[in-house]
Amino acid sequence: MKVISTNLGKPTKIVWNDKETMTGIYKHPVDEPLFLDVEDVKNDTVVDRKHHGGTYKACYLFSSDNYAYWKEKYPLLDWNWGMFGENLTLDGLDESQLKIGSIYKLGTALVQITQPREPCYKLGIRFNDQGILKQFIDHGHPGTYIRVLEPGKVTSGDTMELVEESKNPLSIQAFYSLLFAKTKDKQVLEWAINNEALPLSKREKLKKWA
Repeated sequence: MKVISTNLGKPTKIVWNDKETMTGIYKHPVDEPLFLDVEDVKNDTVVDRKHHGGTYKACYLFSSDNYAYWKEKYPLLDWNWGMFGENLTLDGLDESQLKIGSIYKLGTALVQITQPREPCYKLGIRFNDQGILKQFIDHGHPGTYIRVLEPGKVTSGDTMELVEESKNPLSIQAFYSLLFAKTKDKQVLEWAINNEALPLSKREKLKKWA
């Protein structure tokens, strides 16, 4: 996997349900390297700390391979890397192959795969269409959040290399499907509940389905 673009966002005012709020989803390519810190990306905008940033969502990665699909659906948008709010756009990122808990070398940082992105209304605002939320779920390629085990710099052209593969077989794509499935696959559910790379709160919520 290769880093195609490094992206940062500035605070942007939006209106939702007649109320003004701020968001950092409007990310755009930058020429300088990104510094991945333990709880966020240095100089990036994280407004809603309840749902973004923190140990298990320090940085968001999305695949450039999916852009052609979405450009065809939304041809009138002003397209550039960072459209999905990702800090890093990578070529060849495949959620079906990313195991939750696996460790990678990304630039000079050491990172761990943690969880998929679950879309919210801010993605709908970014695309001028709340219908994208269901489309994003159905498409099954949500990108991934990472935990930063060792802070470091990432620049365009850097690679993401596997250091240690998780012994738990749960992939980002399998877990994403589990989250939105009306009928939960018991085997995948067991993998998720026992995967310590997932936040404890998320694993506890899944136990009601076990």
